[in-house]
Amino acid sequence: MNKLTKYNKKRNFNKTSEPKGIEKKGHKKLIFCVQHHLARKDHYDFRLELNGVLLSWAVPKGPSYNPKEKRLAVHTEDHPYDYRNFEGVIPKGEYGGGVVQLWDKGEWLPFENPHDTYKKGYLKFILKGSRLKGAWTLIHFKENNWLLIKEKDNTKGFKDINRYKTSIKTGRTIEEIEKNIKINKKDKKEEINITHPEKIIYKNPKITKGEVLKYYELVASRMLPFIKNRILSTKRCPEGIDGNIFFKKHLEPNRDGIKMIKLPSAKDKKDDYYYIINEKGLLNEANMNSIEFHVWGSNIKKIDSPDIMVFDLDPDELLNIDKVREGVKDLKKILDELKLKSYLKTSGGKGYHIVVPIKTKISWEEFRGIAKNIAKLMENKWPDKYTSNMRMEKRKGKIFIDWVRNTKGATSIAPYSLRTRKNAPISIPIKWSELDKIKPNEITIKEVVKRLKRKDPWEDFFT
Repeated sequence: MNKLTKYNKKRNFNKTSEPKGIEKKGHKKLIFCVQHHLARKDHYDFRLELNGVLLSWAVPKGPSYNPKEKRLAVHTEDHPYDYRNFEGVIPKGEYGGGVVQLWDKGEWLPFENPHDTYKKGYLKFILKGSRLKGAWTLIHFKENNWLLIKEKDNTKGFKDINRYKTSIKTGRTIEEIEKNIKINKKDKKEEINITHPEKIIYKNPKITKGEVLKYYELVASRMLPFIKNRILSTKRCPEGIDGNIFFKKHLEPNRDGIKMIKLPSAKDKKDDYYYIINEKGLLNEANMNSIEFHVWGSNIKKIDSPDIMVFDLDPDELLNIDKVREGVKDLKKILDELKLKSYLKTSGGKGYHIVVPIKTKISWEEFRGIAKNIAKLMENKWPDKYTSNMRMEKRKGKIFIDWVRNTKGATSIAPYSLRTRKNAPISIPIKWSELDKIKPNEITIKEVVKRLKRKDPWEDFFT
C-alpha cells in the first residue's frame, strides 16, 4: 500500500494548495521541518524525512528545550516530501483547515539505524535547524501517542519557542499569512491590500510599512527598469529594521508579479531563484516585508551576458567625505579614458556607487576580469589611496574599490532601493554635478518626493 494513500484520501486537491502525495526516493541527507499550524487547535507539526516521506507528529504545545518537559506528540499520517516547504492557508472545512507557517527546517541525523528504531518505537537524533538544534528523542508510549524530549547536551540555554513569531521562509507572522495579499485592478491601476500597514519599520524617524509601500509605488516606474527580470535577493524585516533581518533568495509559491528560475548549483543540483516582472511584483515583495532590493548584473533573458557593472567605493571609517568624492572622480577619469560611460548613485551608506551599462555581449568571466582590472588600475596608479583587496586590514586609510560584486551570483543594491539603516536612506541616482553637494546617506524617504519631480539623471541609461 502506498504510504501516502491516507494523506491523499483526506484532501481535496481542487480546494487545498497542499502538495499531492507522491512518494520520492530517499535522500542521503535527511531533512526535518516544523510547521506552526493554527487549525481548530493551535499546534506544531513535527516532521522527519524517512523512506521518501515525512513521518509526522502533531505537538500541541510545540517542542521544548527543557529536558524536563516531555511534550506530547500525536503520530499522524505520513506527508509527502514536498510538504517540507509548504506554507499557506488550508481552506476552512477542509482537513486541517487553517494557517500553516513554516517555523523551522534543517537536517536531522539519527544516532542509530532509524528504520530499526522506528519499528521498535523510538527515534534518537540530532537536529540542525535554524531554531531547533542539538539532541532529541521521540518515544512511543501508547496508541498514536509519543513523547518529544530534548536530551541534555551542550546546546546553550533553554530557548522559549514562543519568541519565534515569524516564518523562516517568508518572514511573515501567522496573521500576515492568513490575510495574505490581494491584488485587484481598479481604474487600470494596480492596487495591493497591505497587511499590517501600521507596523513600524523605522523607529527614528517613525516610518510605517504602509509608507514603505507608498514609496515603492511612487518610484516603481524609475526603479523597475533596473530590477525587472533580474534575479533578486531582498533583506526582509518582519519586525522592522531593529528586529530580526534575513536575506531572501529563493521563491515562495503563489506570488503575483513574481516568477521563478532554476539555476545549477553545487553537486549537480538546481536552486530556485526569483525575479520581479512588474509593479505588482515589486509591491507584492515589499508587502512581504522586503525593504532592501539587491539584483544580479544580468537579465534572466540573457543570464550569462551581464550588462550592468557596479563599483562600490567603500572607504575606511576614518576617511572623510572629501577623500571619498576624490575617489569617485578618479574612477570616473579612468572609465572616461576607457570610453565607458558611467552613472552615479548614492549607496545610502558610507560611499557612492558608479554604475556602467555594458552594451557588448560578454561572458561573466570577461565581465569580472574587466571590473577587477579597472580596480587594479586604480590601485596601481594611486597605491596610497585605493585597494582592490577586500580584506579589512588592507583597507586602513584607503578606499576599497569593490569590484567583486561583478561576479555571477553576486548582487548589488538596486537603484531607488531603501536601506535598512537609520532615517531610511535611499541608494538613489544623482547627477555627476551633484557629487560634491549630496552625501552618500543624505537622500531619505522623507526627501525623495521633490527629487522625483526633477528630470531623471539616468534617463538615457539603457539607450
